[in-house]
Amino acid sequence: MASGVLTQSDLQGSLPLVSRGKVRDIYQIDDQTLLFVTTDRISCHDVILARGIPNKGALLSLITVHWFKILAAAIPGLRTHFITLDLPEQIPVNVRAQYQNRSMQVRKLEVFQIEAIVRGYITGSAWASYRKDGTVCGIQIQPGLRESEAFPMGPIYTPSTKAAVGHKDENIHPDKAKEIIGARYAERIEELALSLYRHAAAYAHERGIIIADTKFEFGLDKETDEVVLVDEVLTPDNSRFWPADRYKVGESPPSFDKQLLRDWLTNHGLAGKEGVTMSDEVMEKTEEIYKEAFERLTGRTWSATLADKAI
Repeated sequence: MASGVLTQSDLQGSLPLVSRGKVRDIYQIDDQTLLFVTTDRISCHDVILARGIPNKGALLSLITVHWFKILAAAIPGLRTHFITLDLPEQIPVNVRAQYQNRSMQVRKLEVFQIEAIVRGYITGSAWASYRKDGTVCGIQIQPGLRESEAFPMGPIYTPSTKAAVGHKDENIHPDKAKEIIGARYAERIEELALSLYRHAAAYAHERGIIIADTKFEFGLDKETDEVVLVDEVLTPDNSRFWPADRYKVGESPPSFDKQLLRDWLTNHGLAGKEGVTMSDEVMEKTEEIYKEAFERLTGRTWSATLADKAI
């Protein structure tokens, strides 16, 4: 596995490029199969930074595949779009090492245009909204909660719209999600997202991580009319991970995610600005944070993973 920073993929014309997102570049293998290439790009405040994080793409891909296996075993009937980490034969030999373990073959599905956000603890934008009017995404929450406290009624589902690159997602009430994608699919997605969160939160807590909130994405298998779990799952990029041993109600704990970078951008007046290059220190510390999340969740050291050609 290559150890450099890959901020934009180049498969040398071997596969047609479908799209480039904030982090992933998507290629078409055939009519039913896509190749997701997870780059080392990193975005904050809906802006992609000029510099990436070493090994980030491989870390995110391998965490996602780990979760696919854990959750599929825990939830009967759960379907994911994942096929294999093996590279398709079309990828040129001279670049295969660079893309191994940061790429996955997946089923091509119609992706629902909402993001399924689940919040187990009141923090971030949810805390800001609650302090303002006692609601989170239009949902009335009981009074008296403190920052970072678990929702007394259990995790809540607060979907958002799926904005194009460079635009902001919009938090919406679950009823609005029903208007966008239809009540039957919206209800199934809500049910699945909450179940996924509960299983994942229990698994992570046993490994010293609190999943404060996360987001899932789903696609539709039109042949079977089934809702399928897609994209990345429960990574430091799309979740808020807290170390359980440093968690305290009433405080904002440190995170195994992008919070260090968010804070650096905010403190330097750079939040939301284009073309920002993070410092060496922030880049290196962020890589270490992602590695620690990987190691806690998978039970494997990153160095052992790099040495294991069988992954």
